[in-house]
Amino acid sequence: MTHSALSIKNLSYYYGERCALNELSVDIAEGVFFGLLGPNGAGKTTLMSLLTRLLKPASGEITVFNYALNKQANQAMRNIGVVFQQSTLDFDLSVAQNLAYHGALHGIAPKEVRIRIHQELTRFDLADRQHERVRNLNGGHRRRVELARALLHRPKLLLLDEASAGLDIDTRASLNRHLRHLCRDEGIAALWTTHLIEEIHEDDQLLILNGGRSLAQGQVQTLLSEHDAKNLPALFSQLTRPAA
Repeated sequence: MTHSALSIKNLSYYYGERCALNELSVDIAEGVFFGLLGPNGAGKTTLMSLLTRLLKPASGEITVFNYALNKQANQAMRNIGVVFQQSTLDFDLSVAQNLAYHGALHGIAPKEVRIRIHQELTRFDLADRQHERVRNLNGGHRRRVELARALLHRPKLLLLDEASAGLDIDTRASLNRHLRHLCRDEGIAALWTTHLIEEIHEDDQLLILNGGRSLAQGQVQTLLSEHDAKNLPALFSQLTRPAA
């Protein structure tokens, strides 16, 4: 039986009088790669900030594996791994030191942290780079380090805010592909926000967001049929086109 990893109900947020998110509702099942597609300024980063408690919603509910984020924050956040759009690595520390610090914040014993660091860096083909300073890595390797760090405490939900931003085409495709393997093979749920249509596949679950509003939600193939669109770029253009 599939359970809900993330449930969002009627979530709203305002910057002053400007509505950044307007009564958004989303449900993401465990083991699902869920795409959130929207142009710049659609509300994607605001949503991520609300999900990671950097912002407090004006109204609405967020639950993570049935833990209410506003009332059971510690339990909810233990289930979440995050990769932000802007890097949050310490460039003057080594790869292993960055991960060890993250493990300590999550209360993982030093011996267990060392085991997990080796496991995660091996997963991302970075075991031989663990003692290098992060500043000496290229953008693709830094992103892999951030994903390894996000997985270190073994979360069941990954939040990735424009995680492929600034990467070359091949590295973006590799990162996207690897994340899908995690969803399929390990049952991790992933919310992947992007403004790049090519990162979304036709069998994905998708939310198209613009101006803080949900314009469409469901499996891409179903949405194409419902809106009589020949492909996702056509559907995206159709839904986000400014009113005449």
